[in-house]
Amino acid sequence: MPVMTDRPHMPTEDFEAVAHIAAREVEGLRLEFIDGVIRSKAAPDGDHDRIVLWLARICMQHRPELWLHVERGLAVGDYRPGRARPDVALAVDDAFVGQGEWADPAPVLMVVEVTSYDTDTDRRDRVEKPLAYAQTGIPVYLLIDRDACDVTVFSEPDGRRYANTRTVEFGNDVELPDPVDVTLRTEVLKDWVR
Repeated sequence: MPVMTDRPHMPTEDFEAVAHIAAREVEGLRLEFIDGVIRSKAAPDGDHDRIVLWLARICMQHRPELWLHVERGLAVGDYRPGRARPDVALAVDDAFVGQGEWADPAPVLMVVEVTSYDTDTDRRDRVEKPLAYAQTGIPVYLLIDRDACDVTVFSEPDGRRYANTRTVEFGNDVELPDPVDVTLRTEVLKDWVR
């Protein structure tokens, strides 16, 4: 029997219905639909939450007109319309007012993923999401990788991929390019890894 690779396992509308029911029935279950495949997202641990709070404080200090929207569901991708829940989406405060569970990503300036200690992190955060976010046109994707102890900034989406990728080890400063325009001092991230 041939393997189906040219279309998603299910229509996006069916995924949305499944995700809605699953979230209601199973506490803490967070589903995503990336590149036609359903994936569950691990519940964040305390260090993961601390990194998100650290980033929120920096953004509030340097870009007070913007908000970090935590776990905001976004419609992503082009080739196979998907649904993602980035750990954080940086946008103006009312960017998602009046939108449902899966919002239009147009106002998003940056998405952030902090890796979890689960078996799906490599494929989900390092492979699938950079492609989906780039196809969507989100200007900056920040990956805080607790396994590798580094930070990767993806920028300049060209509709297929991010044309610019920069990785620095924890402890080095990293610039988040336009339209974010913030420099992160990453030394403190060393304290929040296993």
